[in-house]
Amino acid sequence: MSLANAYLSLSGAVDADITRGERLAHRTSYRIGGPAAMLAVCHTPSAIARVVEVLTAQDVEWVLMGKGSNVLVADDGFDGCVIVLGREFSRIEVCAADATITAGAATPLSKVVNAAMKASLTGLEFACGIPGTLGGAVSMDAGTRREWIGPRISTLVTFVPGEGLRRHAGGDIEWGYRWSGLGLGEIVLEATLFLERGERASIAADMEHRLARRRATQPMGKPCCGSVFRNPAGSRGAAQMLEACGMKGYAVGGAQVSETHANFVVNNGAATAADVLAVMRAMHDKVREVEGVDLQPEVKFLGFAS
Repeated sequence: MSLANAYLSLSGAVDADITRGERLAHRTSYRIGGPAAMLAVCHTPSAIARVVEVLTAQDVEWVLMGKGSNVLVADDGFDGCVIVLGREFSRIEVCAADATITAGAATPLSKVVNAAMKASLTGLEFACGIPGTLGGAVSMDAGTRREWIGPRISTLVTFVPGEGLRRHAGGDIEWGYRWSGLGLGEIVLEATLFLERGERASIAADMEHRLARRRATQPMGKPCCGSVFRNPAGSRGAAQMLEACGMKGYAVGGAQVSETHANFVVNNGAATAADVLAVMRAMHDKVREVEGVDLQPEVKFLGFAS
């Protein structure tokens, strides 16, 4: 692997901002994580293609990151390149006549939801309060236990390493709870969502109701990454099982299971990635011991040995 060669090949040669050693704590909602060996903010599809080409040729591991709202980065950082989508992928276009919204993958999901409300388009209220970018939401089919963003996708533009741009019809992709049928390494660049016309006041009221419920049932004001475990099959969610096991308030170092929501691990100000991982292991092991259920992480891990 020659990260130095990749850095020299890309610096100033593509429409991307290339840096070394940037702390990823500044790019994650946990505010935790060491440096990335290299970071590339790509502003155009051609920049993505060139960056991926060079990284592959130099055998440098790479990963795409949005707003880091569902990522735990190791304390030692990531010995590879983090790719972030830049300017061209933050555009948004609302077509009220067709009841569609087309947005770049780097667009905050909250901006897409608010644009729909302002245009009196209904269908995205369930996504109110979900952090992260549109691209991240599409990749993991974000949503609630009952509603997901995948079924709202009309068309999708992606970049496939080694192939180039690809356009999908939303109905041609499999969508599931916290899962999409997109190929491994396939990068979401843009999505068009189909909605329905509605009453703006009613949409706004629904959004406010959902936000109020989130404020009442989820920890606010402390860094976290949302739910750390997926809900298992069945009627009982991960939070219910964890609460029944008495995990609320359990802490290691600066990381603690939220007193408000048992499936959230918060950073009390000085948490390390090791602290969060230790808390998650304790949560997992306790539920397996008491409930006989093997909870699966929803948070993604970056930079860990295994």
